Amino acid sequence: MSLTTGLLNRITQTPGQCSGRPCIRGMRIRVTDILEMLAENVSVTEILEDFPDLELADIQACLIFAARRTDFPRLTA
Repeated sequence: MSLTTGLLNRITQTPGQCSGRPCIRGMRIRVTDILEMLAENVSVTEILEDFPDLELADIQACLIFAARRTDFPRLTA
């Protein structure tokens, strides 16, 4: 299993939990919440302090998840 695959296994989607939105390891911490905090310049250290159940690998998983979701093929004429 590659490092990326291992990290992506941390992202879960469960019907009925957070409206089926991607979360971290089955917790009610949504990927989008972490990404928005990072976008607002909240440091990784602050996020980990605010969410003691999170691990650094969870934040890395959110970033990889987002990168994969935005990797669209380019259409050329």
